[in-house]
Amino acid sequence: MSILSRESPSRGPASPRVVGVYEPVTGSIQYICICEATKQAALIDVVLNFDAAAARTSTEHGLWMLDFLDREGLELTWILDTHPHADHLMAAAWLKEQTGAPMGIGEKVHDIAALWRDLYNLPDAFDPGADFDRLWADGDTFSLGELDARVILSPGHTLGSVTYVIGDAIFAHDTFMQPDAGTARCDFPGGSARDLYGSLMTILSHPDDTRIFIGHDYGTDDRDDPEWESTVGEQRASNKHLGDGTSEEEYIRTREARDATLGLPTQMLHALQVNLRGGRLPDAEADGRAYLKIPVNRF
Repeated sequence: MSILSRESPSRGPASPRVVGVYEPVTGSIQYICICEATKQAALIDVVLNFDAAAARTSTEHGLWMLDFLDREGLELTWILDTHPHADHLMAAAWLKEQTGAPMGIGEKVHDIAALWRDLYNLPDAFDPGADFDRLWADGDTFSLGELDARVILSPGHTLGSVTYVIGDAIFAHDTFMQPDAGTARCDFPGGSARDLYGSLMTILSHPDDTRIFIGHDYGTDDRDDPEWESTVGEQRASNKHLGDGTSEEEYIRTREARDATLGLPTQMLHALQVNLRGGRLPDAEADGRAYLKIPVNRF
């Protein structure tokens, strides 16, 4: 398969090289974040490919990522996710099996798991403390080679989403879209337009030239080609949901009205029960196969 990728070069010693990789079925963007000085790299929000009609997983994008790391002589030091995604399966567990690198996600995944245990009627399911190697708290810091990295709790799309700020790059997941598309939806269980507004304002508090890399792009009426990079200054000046000094209450009305028109993502009910296991399928049953559980008439 042909895979679309684009590079955003490092701007200097405190700036990573970022490779964005587009997954067209779900409009997701996955990232390789690279410290040029040490050749250490993190993978962020990598997709486990999924054919929902056949309930079949595959690893085209994960293999592309690992091949890129090999070609470039990069050392994978982190497998990071920003939240348990509702629209695609995550490849974190598969990537760890291939590389041994640790997996990280926000610590409030515990609260998200509690919501979905009820929704799936699986009271004993999901143990994020066992399935992830690091559960990040708001304000936690770590290093990627010589780059300083910081974790920001960014609720709204989910109650436990986190943003990674690595050097001058913000991995903003489902908060901002591109300026011409606005912002992400927040109508899933645990979501909140008010919380999302606060998360957006926190991201906009960074310097204007800080790069923002988003989680999804679906194009617009005027743009077919996917895009995923902007800056804080560009978002502040021209984001269609936040421009012209949009107030918090105005934003909430706009966001909630838009969300009321949206259907569930095609993979959502498949994805959460996998992603809350770090990307692992449910345990195999007596026939050696894994089965997904889909709640009927719950949404």
